[in-house]
Amino acid sequence: MPVVAEAVADFTDDHVLVPALRRGDEAAFEWLLDRYSAPLSRLARSYVSNPAAADEAVQETWLAVITGIDRFEQRSSLKTWIYRILVNVARSKGVKEHRSVPFASLGEELDGNERSVDPERFRGHHDRWPGHWAAPPVAWDEEPEDHLLGRETLSVVANAIGALPANQQAVITLRDVQGWNSVDVCNALEISETNQRVLLHRARSKVRRALEVHFAEAAQ
Repeated sequence: MPVVAEAVADFTDDHVLVPALRRGDEAAFEWLLDRYSAPLSRLARSYVSNPAAADEAVQETWLAVITGIDRFEQRSSLKTWIYRILVNVARSKGVKEHRSVPFASLGEELDGNERSVDPERFRGHHDRWPGHWAAPPVAWDEEPEDHLLGRETLSVVANAIGALPANQQAVITLRDVQGWNSVDVCNALEISETNQRVLLHRARSKVRRALEVHFAEAAQ
């Protein structure tokens, strides 16, 4: 008698995954853990000071998912819902550590005097070409690919992202590290498209500046 292969559930489909989680399907929850635990931990580090606190935030998130899955209304994707829980948990821990600010204070951060690019890199009002670059960005298209993707360069990027304010770090982590689109980021972080765009621009500018310094020092 021929052996019939057991059908494998497609847990990438929320219409399959959510009911399975509600039934207490261990395979569904294991799939969820394998897929999202590491990315959730990386995002949590945007808000808390050490890996242990990030892991604690992730564990609290999974507990909230287990206890709240029956109340999940599927107005967004399951992924977005899980990340929103993680962000709220990690942000609360970060506020207690005085490492992050509540998103209620986000307007103050965005309206502050922070500049995306150092004003000293532009020519002054008395210069022949006021407002033009005095120190233009370094062109990277001539850099060898193995140089751009080298371990040292990737370490510079990781360190630059790790040094960003929590809100900027969260946005650039989701957009540029995990590959999310802007709509999903806004939904997960519960911010407007304008705020997302400003935070991402500032974060990218700082990372780019760190890379410019790195390449300049390497060329010496």
